[in-house]
Amino acid sequence: MTETTQPQVSGRQELEQLGINVIRGLAMDAPRKANAGHPGTAMALAPLAHVLWSRVMNYDASDPDWPDRDRFVLSCGHASVLLYSMLYLTGYDLSLEDLQQFRQFGSRTPGHPESHELKGVEVTTGPLGQGVANAVGLATAERILRARYGSDLVDHYTFVLCSDGDLMEGISHEAASLAGHLGLGRLVCVYDDNHITIDGPTEIALGDDAVERFDAYGWHTEDLGEVANDTDALEAALRRAMAVEDRPSFLQLRSHIGWPSPKLTDSPKAHGSPFPPEEIKVTKEILGLPAEESFWVPQDVLSMYREAGSRGRSRRDAWAGRLDSELPAGSPERERWDSQWRVQGLAGFDKKLPVWGAGDKIATREAMKECLNAVASEVPAIVSGGADLTGNTGTMLDGEPLQSRDEPGGRLIAYGVREHAMGGAAVGMARHGGILPVIGTFFVFSDYMRGAVRLSALSEAKVVYSWTHDSVGLGEDGPTHQPVEQLAAMRAMPNLWVVRPADANETGQALRVAIEHDGPTALILSRQSLPVLQGTAEKAQMLARGAYVLVGEEDGPDVVLVGTGSEVQLCVAAAELLGTEGIRARVVSMPCWELFEQQDEAYRRQVMGAGAPVLAVEAASSFGWARWADATVSIDHFGASGPGAEVLARFGFTADNVAGKARALLRKTDPQEENR
Repeated sequence: MTETTQPQVSGRQELEQLGINVIRGLAMDAPRKANAGHPGTAMALAPLAHVLWSRVMNYDASDPDWPDRDRFVLSCGHASVLLYSMLYLTGYDLSLEDLQQFRQFGSRTPGHPESHELKGVEVTTGPLGQGVANAVGLATAERILRARYGSDLVDHYTFVLCSDGDLMEGISHEAASLAGHLGLGRLVCVYDDNHITIDGPTEIALGDDAVERFDAYGWHTEDLGEVANDTDALEAALRRAMAVEDRPSFLQLRSHIGWPSPKLTDSPKAHGSPFPPEEIKVTKEILGLPAEESFWVPQDVLSMYREAGSRGRSRRDAWAGRLDSELPAGSPERERWDSQWRVQGLAGFDKKLPVWGAGDKIATREAMKECLNAVASEVPAIVSGGADLTGNTGTMLDGEPLQSRDEPGGRLIAYGVREHAMGGAAVGMARHGGILPVIGTFFVFSDYMRGAVRLSALSEAKVVYSWTHDSVGLGEDGPTHQPVEQLAAMRAMPNLWVVRPADANETGQALRVAIEHDGPTALILSRQSLPVLQGTAEKAQMLARGAYVLVGEEDGPDVVLVGTGSEVQLCVAAAELLGTEGIRARVVSMPCWELFEQQDEAYRRQVMGAGAPVLAVEAASSFGWARWADATVSIDHFGASGPGAEVLARFGFTADNVAGKARALLRKTDPQEENR
């Protein structure tokens, strides 16, 4: 490590070039020390990074959470060393020692950028294409908030850097189409067209014209050609794009991976492997860097970038003054602003949730819509929408205009049949701040958006998923549309709360929990109408503990029937049948495994009967239930086409069958029950 104290150059142009070359040196040194990483792209794009961070972007490195900062997304997250280098150089809370720990266990500089690990990383990227969709969400959030609060308080841009791999992934097509349709003029995408993939030249797998494709999507497009090393041309192109207000901008930049390495420029070997020491040495000599030194950063270069990183401080201070002037502390308007950026409801928002009486019948997806509309005015951050299924998934906001060029403040988004882009955009909106995205589709189609959901969980992005048509009970559409294994799959995902409410009252509390939670929540909702169960109006707040006793609170049950969603009603009916035989059956509603797991052992034992045999009833795969139950009534096969009630009955989801399985479980676990 070297931070030289003596100036190296005198002229500004020479200093900027040295800074760019220092970035290239870091791009070689960090992967070499880690013996892993992707140096070539970072080297080729060092001039672009220099222009963005020192000339174009509006930010304050000392306040990385400033709401009105420009956002930068590195969709090609494998080039993370480029982002880390710029964060260090411009004065974010990242040291040169952190760069030296690149890709090491426990370091702040993992192999791909992780937003929950490091300020300045706006979104967690890595799986290609995700960052493009995230950027669409960031730009959408900016436009909604600018329309609501005015450009004095919200006035920034989103810049996204993507690669050929990003544009080969389907999510980028979905996201680009959506962005063009919405006309997101504050979104600028730079495509690093380096013609290289791991397998070889891009021409072996890619032949489409990206500029024409994005032009067809409704973007402003430019093919910049061979200007990757021309900082003035790069700045001019970026500013032209920023001046286009009615549509997003796509800039295609021809670069040369690994430049100026004599042996590895334009080579696939420059993509995913560290340079050999001898190639680093000769390349540094070409760049005018000390060939024998690693992580070399002269003081004058560091000072140049630190000055760039602090340049936005005066803008941020002026913004803070406008905020206090336009939304004075203590005013109702400021309270809404603060609630917006905390992404929480106003005080007492949950009192607006409707309550249903026992015996009412309503699908939980329909209850979701009523609950969402009831609290929308008290949770200003909510922005809702569905993947061509807004009316079907409980995500419709009554009276709200659709987000569009003509309605930039619209809180309702028609995503179209673009589940994956919807998921990625929602992560971007959540990571932007000030927006709580509520998005919906059929539960079986969560498979299409799983990559984005996983990144929401990894990055702790606050997204509410309204996944409906939750079991074979949806009926005639058949096994292609009937989720069976999806519940187990989503429950296996760390950091995702999966909530399957039993009735309308539990649905309202599930939405409350999701609004108060700081991470992603999946609400798994029914297509078919479900009865409102006796006791949920009083007890549904216990949903926040994951599971609770609905029927049979007395000590010493003979058997415990645990249900989720539409099957809790079967447990209640089966308990009544068993009671006529003198069998004391307890019914436990268990809408959320993750929340129940967080409870202390005493509460879990109290709810689950402290030793009584447990039968779980759920119209989905039995996978995972061994953690909580001794036996299950479940579905370990695909569904079938037919009326929903008939399909459920034929697969054993009746009170009689549940009672019979409970009797069998008792006989198995207690020989004395043989005589009952």
